[in-house]
Amino acid sequence: MLPNNIARHIVRLLCTQIRDDKLTITTDRNSKEHGRADHGPSIRIHDERVYEGVVRGGSVALGDHYADGSWDTDDLTETLRVLLRATAPVLRRQDRVAAFTDEISTAFHVRRKPQHDHDRANIRAHYDLSNEFFALMLDATMAYSCGIFTNPNTTLECASVAKFQAVCDAISLTRDDHLVEIGSGWGGFAIFAANNYGCRVTTTTISDEQFDYTSKRVADAGLANLVTVRPDHYRDLTGTYDKLVSIEMIEAVAWWELNDYFNAVRRLVGPNGSAFIQSINMNNASYARSKRHDDFITHFIFPGSNLPSLNAMTAAALQAGLRLDHLSDIGEHYPATLQAWSENLNDQRGEIASIAPHLANDRFQRLWAFYLAYCQAAFLERHITTTQTVWKPLR
Repeated sequence: MLPNNIARHIVRLLCTQIRDDKLTITTDRNSKEHGRADHGPSIRIHDERVYEGVVRGGSVALGDHYADGSWDTDDLTETLRVLLRATAPVLRRQDRVAAFTDEISTAFHVRRKPQHDHDRANIRAHYDLSNEFFALMLDATMAYSCGIFTNPNTTLECASVAKFQAVCDAISLTRDDHLVEIGSGWGGFAIFAANNYGCRVTTTTISDEQFDYTSKRVADAGLANLVTVRPDHYRDLTGTYDKLVSIEMIEAVAWWELNDYFNAVRRLVGPNGSAFIQSINMNNASYARSKRHDDFITHFIFPGSNLPSLNAMTAAALQAGLRLDHLSDIGEHYPATLQAWSENLNDQRGEIASIAPHLANDRFQRLWAFYLAYCQAAFLERHITTTQTVWKPLR
């Protein structure tokens, strides 16, 4: 165990990297300002074991201690942005080392055989929390992905619809198409496509809660003749389709399975078809490090998740026989999406207690507040982004 006085000293050394920002850290002992800016967020540490935890456990411990109430801040997102900027030099050095050793470490990586049960367990750990809970956090479309905000007054629901429309436009969806969707979510896109284009849609999810919810939603919308909801793993889908859509599902694919994912995409898309993938992407420089690193998100929120880099996606697609036909970056819209989700959760705390009591405890609420702020800070600092890509078979 690291002595707390040493851990505290290491944290203070790290804080010397705060130059053009300002961060005030207050404990029962004292209050210390770091950085040269006039204004900035403040942290109040209630339990000094936070120092030792953060030095040993990084973002996992930082989020864990926040969830336990060991520290607070007057602006969580801004605090995390300041910390991201302060740690950037250290992370860049780690990125260079990881990139240098990546080819060797990848060669010796023990690749597991595909394990459907393991994938289902990871998905259920997040998406099966409670349909009612997600309905309170999301908008009426139930889209759990980046929206597109056309102006400052755009509502979350309108942003989700704009995203759905952008997907359909990118693949030139028509009434004659048979569309397959990998990752149903709660059925929002499948229903939008069938309603607005009259096309056939086959959509699949391995979340039990999402399958039941989407099946009922499709039936209630009178679209059972157009939309087929399947509980199948994407590897088990058969046949060929005119168009394929996968909206922020690829993040659930392990880095060593990206080739398998794109092989499945290529197999499902006909020779003249196209595949649309909306993905949260790690920046290329950090990918070698991040794909092997257990951070707050993989530890507490999305077990087994991986943010692919655009380079990693392109390489996997090429080996599968797919070429990149279209790319747009919509990462600038994610902070507003995350902010809307956070505000919804804050506004609905009382309702959450009545419909999902097991999620109403203070630790869960603070854990999810940290999750949404952590993601928002990463997008604002452009550490991660979101892309919409279209892939077509190589000729």
